[in-house]
Amino acid sequence: MTGKSPKPPPGTGVNGGKLWRDVLDAYELEEHELALLREAVRTVDQLDDLHSIASREGLVVSGPHGWKPHPAVVEARQLRIVLARVLAALRLPAGDEDDQVVRRPQRGSWNDYSDDYGLFAVEGVEVVGASLPG
Repeated sequence: MTGKSPKPPPGTGVNGGKLWRDVLDAYELEEHELALLREAVRTVDQLDDLHSIASREGLVVSGPHGWKPHPAVVEARQLRIVLARVLAALRLPAGDEDDQVVRRPQRGSWNDYSDDYGLFAVEGVEVVGASLPG
């Protein structure tokens, strides 16, 4: 993106705002990638809220059949899975990078791997009966 960075979603919390700034300081994102980042930011903030609830009320609650995990703990577990998937969908490179160059997220072109039927190939794998590019 050129020019001014987009604003984070309304109501963004401390950790969500940090994620927003860290990603946009390092990468130029297209609009569909910004939508993924917005969801990641919201998820981080929801995890913070759930952590506060569980810290205040405890990790377990008494139920009709004994003790069970607090609903906030259960929901946090689900949100961690969502966060991992959303961040994976962004395809940001992992690891420490010493250079300060703005980089695009890593991804290949579907056109490089698709055939007339919308199938994709994996390098080094032979698919019988399909015409693969190359």
